[in-house]
Amino acid sequence: MSRVQHGRTEGLFDGGFPYSASVSAGPLIFTAGIAPLGQAGEVVAPGDVVGQTRQCLANLRAVLAGHGAGFADVAKLTVYVAEHLQADLYVSWDAVLESFTDGAPPAIVVGVTVLPYDDQLVEVEAVAAPPG
Repeated sequence: MSRVQHGRTEGLFDGGFPYSASVSAGPLIFTAGIAPLGQAGEVVAPGDVVGQTRQCLANLRAVLAGHGAGFADVAKLTVYVAEHLQADLYVSWDAVLESFTDGAPPAIVVGVTVLPYDDQLVEVEAVAAPPG
């Protein structure tokens, strides 16, 4: 059972996402930035925000699984999108919602100027609380 409890805050706009999460005592996982890289180190889906978001999340799932955790254990998610249109932030978020089928954790999607790899548009990082 997940140690993460997503909270709703009365009196704040209900945008369909939690503003906070609480975690019971135990270990935490802090990820590095997870890029949309394939197993050979290539950027997957160049020019495709949705495809890159999905690849980042697939890579995040693998990192979490290595710690005995899954998406239900994510307490905080940050998504970085290096595009110029606000709409790209929304399509990236929609891809996040596809993967977090039990509801997304507290998160922020941030527009940035540039990311480390050529053709990279998306990167994610997370804080998770694996089951005790």
